[in-house]
Amino acid sequence: MPDLVGLFTSFDFLSAVLFILGIILVIIEMFNPGFGAPGITGTILLILGIISVARDPYDVLYLIIIILAILGIALTFVLHSATKGRLSKTLVLTASLNKEQGFEGTEDLKFFLGKEGKAVTILRPAGTADFDGVKLDVVSESEYIQKDAKIKVIKVEGRRIVVRETK
Repeated sequence: MPDLVGLFTSFDFLSAVLFILGIILVIIEMFNPGFGAPGITGTILLILGIISVARDPYDVLYLIIIILAILGIALTFVLHSATKGRLSKTLVLTASLNKEQGFEGTEDLKFFLGKEGKAVTILRPAGTADFDGVKLDVVSESEYIQKDAKIKVIKVEGRRIVVRETK
């Protein structure tokens, strides 16, 4: 049977500092993921703490289990905070770009609304049309439109331009 009391009585000041600093640095890395310096340094300090205290392989195993349990509890708090707490406000992008703030995800083609042009290809229902020298992919409203037919833009939805044949 392992001597857990003997394991904990073998802690000295340096070992306690190594364990405490190591756990704190790994937890800091959990809350502020990035380059990994605190996490790597904390892991090294934890390994040094285990080496300074452990007398046999069972001691190493028990210390690793204890450290993983402590970090698992900390990770539970981090994950809870990431979904509902303060961490979600720093890690998760909540701002959105919209048209009122001047953002446009695609080129604004609304100025083609009402323009007349001609079908460069057959539109069944999609094809290419020419509007004053500008060739665009268009979709006919519902019907088949012959090549070289006169067309007019009746609707623009993002990059989708809907046309209708004019007589």
